[in-house]
Amino acid sequence: MAVIKVERKPLSFAERTYLPQIASGLKTTLKHLFAPKVTMEYPEVRPEIPKNYRGVPTLVKDPNGREKCVSCQLCEFVCPPKAIRITPGEVPDGSGREHVEKGPQAFDIDMLRCIYCGLCQEVCPEEAIFLQNQYSMTGYTREEMVNDKTKLYELGGTLPDQHFKWDKKKAAEEHGNAH
Repeated sequence: MAVIKVERKPLSFAERTYLPQIASGLKTTLKHLFAPKVTMEYPEVRPEIPKNYRGVPTLVKDPNGREKCVSCQLCEFVCPPKAIRITPGEVPDGSGREHVEKGPQAFDIDMLRCIYCGLCQEVCPEEAIFLQNQYSMTGYTREEMVNDKTKLYELGGTLPDQHFKWDKKKAAEEHGNAH
């Protein structure tokens, strides 16, 4: 086996003392020392959120305060990390949603598993799940990071409905019954 010897040029005195490298590091430090501050005081000052930001998934209600979710479970099936768990249940009588077959008895999203991909929002036929602009979710335990149905509605609130899907059906049914 042949041994190849590589000849290296000898280091100069400055290179042996590391003075150029030390001076370069001090130059960078001094440049940042006198530059304007770029640190953001986070809790008081919040960064501007881009309009297409995908944040925390939440459930929303229609303008009449009714649940929009009909427990079709499409969001649960499409979720890549399986962060969404839905338990379908019956729709109570007198809720104004008698035309819906089922509603969510339990709806949980594990925020530790969620990857904020937005597929749940895209696949929802009822526009019941939206990604909000909230970006700071914290908790001390794993259980605190699982948003249940109540917490999801609290975070989501009520959004304007551009379709008025149930109102049109109800109006059409009432109009059909009048004739």
